[in-house]
Amino acid sequence: MGQLSITIGRVLLGLYFLMPGLMKIAGPAETIAYMESHAIPFAAPLMWFSASINILGGLALIAGRHVRLVAYGFVIYVLLVNFMLHDFWTMGPDMVERETQNFFKNLGILAGLLVLAGTATVRPLSIAGWWLSDKSV
Repeated sequence: MGQLSITIGRVLLGLYFLMPGLMKIAGPAETIAYMESHAIPFAAPLMWFSASINILGGLALIAGRHVRLVAYGFVIYVLLVNFMLHDFWTMGPDMVERETQNFFKNLGILAGLLVLAGTATVRPLSIAGWWLSDKSV
């Protein structure tokens, strides 16, 4: 039962990143405008990079490939997003509640990623067999 829980959690975390990545590609202008409203430099190229990371990393989690590496990568990603885009401490009263909720929700996602990384099989970085599941390496 424990392995089933980990697999379901891994797939759900993968979907959590995959779906926003696809949404960024479907409507890039909205994401770029949001990033620019937070004074993120190079918003357009970073949006495309972020969308790619969301999609590729989300698919890797869903497929069980390089789970530890991807989970730790997403930990860094979530920290960057939290401090750059959900900076509730700099916002007016109309945005504080929503962005505080987003900030702490993301910390929960970060906690799940850390647990997932801690339970994942250590996989050496190699081109050979990159398509194989972590369990078969």
